[in-house]
Amino acid sequence: MLGPVRAWRGTTPLDLGPVRRQAVLTAMVLRAGSAISHEDLLDGVWGAAPPGSGHRVLPSYVYALRKALDPEGTGYEDSVIRSSQGRYGMAMERIRVDVTEMAGLLRDARRAKESGDLATAMAGFTGALALYRGEPLAGLPGPLVQAERRRLADRRRTLESERLECLVLSGRAGEALDGLAALSAAEPYDEAVLALHMRALYANERQAEALNAYQGMRERLRDELGVSPGDALGQVYEAVLRRDDELLLGPEAARVAALTAGGPASVPVPPRPRRPVNELPGITGVLIGRERERALLAAPFPPGSVGVVTVDGIAGIGKTALVVRAAQELRSRYPDGCLFVDLRAHSPGRQKLSPQRALRRLLRSIGAADSEVPADLDELTTAWRAVTESLRLLLVLDDAVGSAQIRPLLPAGPGSMVIVASRQRLAGLDADRRITLEPLGAGEAQNLLGQLVGEERTAAERTAARELARLCGGLPLALRIAGTRLQTRPVWTLAHLVDRMTDDDHRLGELRAGDRSLEAAFRLSYDQLAPAQQRAFRTLGLTPTSEFDALTPAAMLGRPARDAEQIMEGLVDTSLVQQPRPGRYRLHDLVRVHARRLAEAAPAEAGVARAAVLRLFVDAGRTASDWGSTGFPTGPPGTGAFTDWADASAWLNAADAELADVVGHAAGLGEADHACWIAEALTDHFIRRGRYHEGRTALEIALPQADRATDRRMAPALRNCMGIVDIHRGDAERARATFAEALRLSRHGGDRHEEARALSGIGTAELNAGRPEEAIAPLTAGADLALRLGDDWLVAMALCVLGTVHRARGRTQDALRCFAESTVHAEANGRPTMISRVLTCAAEVHLDLGEFTEAKELLSRAAQLVQQAGDIPLTAITLSMLGTAELGAGNLEAALAHHHDALSRLQSLSPLNEPHQTRMEMAIRSMLGRTYSAAGRVREAGQQFRTVLAFPGSGAYPAERALAVAGLRDCETAS
Repeated sequence: MLGPVRAWRGTTPLDLGPVRRQAVLTAMVLRAGSAISHEDLLDGVWGAAPPGSGHRVLPSYVYALRKALDPEGTGYEDSVIRSSQGRYGMAMERIRVDVTEMAGLLRDARRAKESGDLATAMAGFTGALALYRGEPLAGLPGPLVQAERRRLADRRRTLESERLECLVLSGRAGEALDGLAALSAAEPYDEAVLALHMRALYANERQAEALNAYQGMRERLRDELGVSPGDALGQVYEAVLRRDDELLLGPEAARVAALTAGGPASVPVPPRPRRPVNELPGITGVLIGRERERALLAAPFPPGSVGVVTVDGIAGIGKTALVVRAAQELRSRYPDGCLFVDLRAHSPGRQKLSPQRALRRLLRSIGAADSEVPADLDELTTAWRAVTESLRLLLVLDDAVGSAQIRPLLPAGPGSMVIVASRQRLAGLDADRRITLEPLGAGEAQNLLGQLVGEERTAAERTAARELARLCGGLPLALRIAGTRLQTRPVWTLAHLVDRMTDDDHRLGELRAGDRSLEAAFRLSYDQLAPAQQRAFRTLGLTPTSEFDALTPAAMLGRPARDAEQIMEGLVDTSLVQQPRPGRYRLHDLVRVHARRLAEAAPAEAGVARAAVLRLFVDAGRTASDWGSTGFPTGPPGTGAFTDWADASAWLNAADAELADVVGHAAGLGEADHACWIAEALTDHFIRRGRYHEGRTALEIALPQADRATDRRMAPALRNCMGIVDIHRGDAERARATFAEALRLSRHGGDRHEEARALSGIGTAELNAGRPEEAIAPLTAGADLALRLGDDWLVAMALCVLGTVHRARGRTQDALRCFAESTVHAEANGRPTMISRVLTCAAEVHLDLGEFTEAKELLSRAAQLVQQAGDIPLTAITLSMLGTAELGAGNLEAALAHHHDALSRLQSLSPLNEPHQTRMEMAIRSMLGRTYSAAGRVREAGQQFRTVLAFPGSGAYPAERALAVAGLRDCETAS
């Protein structure tokens, strides 16, 4: 819990699910030793906005947590989660919690400290701090977690403060200074922290700084809070004035100080070091954020080694500001000097610094005369290492171009530290730590704007400030340039600058002030790329999605995927391309604008790349579609980029929510045919994932393009797709009207394929509208026409729906004949969703007849197929039907498992996307209740039926509601 919530069974990590479920687990763990009620859990996790499903959510969360935490086969009574009478609790005797371990270490450390055992105390505090892995309970929602997060963060500061006090009391105050400076900056009104900081400053013979720190606190308290410092801080101030070593440093430290000042000659006193060299630049401006990075830079290295840290990131990310600030904070650790060298890898108009020139400068900085400095690089390197062997130095190397430039400059003295800032990842340099700077978060970016233009100005235009921070992409350089423009133009509002930057073509032009230009900084990085990398970088500005894999640039460049991946990895090393996760790449928004501007300067190259990537999306959608190759009779040939439907489907899944935007991207480029082809190809992908809204959005974007497309099939084809989406959305009447229009257009244009699809769609809409008799003729005509065209998928679909019509009319044998013939065509097409759909429909007939063994065989196969295809709604339906078949066969445990699995799959969908979710969940829970009743678990059965009846709007589903009412009545009779 002292970081993102994680759990292990032994050494095996456990999947705790989404953040709300983790928050429920956390709430139960925090209530150690006692149970927590449903109401308290809802309040603690959801606060003032509980889910509409209320008590229905918690049991499903707890069920999933039990499944994750308990070993397989654990019974309900032996679960690590206890439940009774509407309350939940954890079996804490079977759990180790890092918060509890941290509290124990803190308790033992304080006891050791009170007894005078400072070494043991310091080890305890350090061990407790080591348990923290970042922000406690990171990312979890809810008021209970927020309160605990604050408490644990406060505890962390307390631990750090007490550890640092042990250093001061042990006579090692110099080692505590950096930590105390950071604590004081983070807590500017904490008098206890300041008092300890003053004691450490005093111990390091910085009495004046200690007194000044007190005066600064007194002025802050007076001016901002209207109060004076407390007595405890006043006593430390008085002790510094009269040099009271015992009060400030403790008895042992005071004794050492006395011996140092004038004790017996037998006590060796180390000589004071010479005044160290300090070439670090002064700190200008405020540094917002970067606490994690500063902590990594401040963390000590193993003794006897030279620590090397690299800091990389794109131009304008704030590397120099960070390393200079961190170096200033680390100065006191390096008694022999702090050196700074600008290696000028990206300094316009200035030649980059060679290792020879850098070494001569460094040798002169530490006192070598010019006459003693050799000329040869090897001799310079040898001299530098010899002279630094006995020194503890801090060396900052800024704007490095490569590892070969750095290696000769590394000092030899154990305990020295080197910080290297570069736009390159410097993979050839052995480094102890590597820090990659990311853009500032939204809040941090707005804070920086407020520091630059004034808090009152940003507070008066909060919306514009938020948008300006977004347009600057969290880049400190962009934010500083924008702030400078607002500083020098006081009549401008933030909204005015936002308006000037909204157009991508003008955004980079606005981010220019004096000799500072963000585009010029990017251009310097681009100019140092190899020709192949430059072309790839230009091409990336044309990608239709913000994130992509190597296959996208491979298609755009016309190169093998492996070559494209190598180029991408090289661009990652230059910091021009980001890598959010393995195999996935993206460009910062402003870098993308720069890349696109470069691409547009070569229009012929850009045109080829754009067409190639749009064709890739057409091929992916068609290859992944359940419709098969005959489902798309017109359009471009395949690219050969995907081995099979599963490969293409996985590629589309990675693009996730950006797929509809690809259609808009094509339409915006005037690529009417590609916009239509992509929208059509993606229809089945959206439907299988229950993302009907996105599918309709993509089609609505593409439909106006159909009149401009050269492929005349697109006008009826897109309307057929729209009708299919409307069928799944539950709007049968709208679907019928859309199919009718598609039928008119297809007959007018002589398009027999879309005519067959429209006829089958009309029949499906008639069935869904409750008119099975009217469905027979169009379905029969659609199936016959599809058979003549050789479209196995369309034949299978029409026959499957026709079989469902026969089942609704009580004609069981006709239904089974239709399903058998449909299965033949579905298997000839070979795509899993249609096969599983037909098998499921046939299984329904066998369930009607009480033939549970036959139904189980069909449903087991269907469940395997539909899970392969990733069709979440159909997976939930199939698993629940399998549970019903197992119940009929008397296998109650298997039935319960299938119903719970179905419920879990269904709840992964968004109710906004899946309009049938409520009805489907009501049906699954009713079947789950029936299964519990058959197992004699009446209380759990009643809970499921009550949950069904409590659904908002459940009256709209009378059949499902009637099942729950009857089931609840049986439960009450049984009890």
